[in-house]
Parts: sequence; C-alpha cells; structure tokens
Amino acid sequence: MIDVYSWPTPNGHKVHIMLEECGLPYRAIPVDIGAGDQFKPEFLAISPNNKIPAIVDADGPDGKPISLFESGAILLYLAGKTGQFLGKTDREKYETLQWLMFQMGGFGPMLGQAHHFRIYAPEKIDYAIDRYTNEARRLYGVIDQRLSTNAYLAGDEYTIADMATFPWARSFANQGIDWLEFPHAKRWFEEISHRPAVQRGVKVLADLRKPLDSDKARDVLFGNMQYARK
Repeated sequence: MIDVYSWPTPNGHKVHIMLEECGLPYRAIPVDIGAGDQFKPEFLAISPNNKIPAIVDADGPDGKPISLFESGAILLYLAGKTGQFLGKTDREKYETLQWLMFQMGGFGPMLGQAHHFRIYAPEKIDYAIDRYTNEARRLYGVIDQRLSTNAYLAGDEYTIADMATFPWARSFANQGIDWLEFPHAKRWFEEISHRPAVQRGVKVLADLRKPLDSDKARDVLFGNMQYARK
C-alpha cells in the first residue's frame, strides 16, 4: 500500500493520475495546504520542502518503506516500480525525461506565477501579469509545436510527461490561454481528459478543496508563514 500525502492541486493530481493509471493500491491522505497542514512536523519529516505531494511506500525497492517528495521524483519512482509510462528503450526514456523536466522547470512554475498574479495577488501588477501571461503563452506554443507532429509529448506513447503536464493545463483560462491559438495542444488535452484513470485521478480529494477566500488561507500560502524557517 502506498500512502499519498496530497491535496487536489496540479502537482497532487499528477501522482493521483499515475497511481490510477498503474492500478497500484494507494490511500490518499489529505494535507490541507490552506490550513497549514504542510508545516506540521510529521509532514515535514517526509517532505522537508513543505510541499505536496509526498508518498510513503511500505514496499520500497529493498523491501523496506521509502518516502519521497517532489512530484517528478515520485512519477519516476512509480514508473520504475511498475515498468510503465516511461518508455522501453533508452531513447524513449530520455525523450520522456526531457519533457518531464520541461514541465517541472518551466510549465509548472511559470503557469503557477501567471495564475498567482492574475487571480490571487492582492494587487494587480500589470508588469507581472503581462510577463507571466506572455510566458505561459510561449510555453503553450512550445507544446503546441511539439504536438503538431507527435501524439504525445514524448512521442507516440502516453507517458509520465503527459501526466505531469496535463493537470497544469486544466487551469488554462486562469492563465490567460485561449485554446483557439493552440489547436494541437487542445487536441492532446481533450484526449487525455477522456482517459478513465485521469478522470478518477482528478477527483481524488477534490471534494475537500475550498476557495482561497480567507485571509488565513492566503497568509498560509502566500504570506510570512511560508518563509518562516521550520
């Protein structure tokens, strides 16, 4: 059994989707990031960067429990554990890895900034909104170009690179994205959204999520609590 300490965010849904795709038994344990659960000592023991998701696999590589944080590392671990969704040849694996790194290093962080300054920032800063909205459009353009000649990000096969990227694209409207500009990415997005495992994965813990409309939740996520040394 794998324990998944998570919340219904794009990074959380990456791992929920992978677990559903692999068919591994797991238990989702909510970490309410609006209430500050990510700062509790028991969570920091497995996720020292106080970010979700994190997992504890009772059946680790050597038969002993293993804990992991960082969604990309978790996806790679689960792909290795099951032999699925990474690619079979070395070439296929490196194709997958480069697009996974593209998501981890750019598509996620930059879209997160676009989302923040467009939706959550207490004051509207035109420079920040323009900067991150333009970068979001550039990144969607990279994906759109790639998908104009490939069914999926890593090639002909659906992989963890797609699972990592898809949940971030679900908030395309809040990122200032119009699918009409990116027809190949739109085709890819709609195809993945119809996968049964994906539909199950994005529902994990979704009923617990609440709007970030309280001062406390905003302070926990964006204020001084985030920067206090733990």
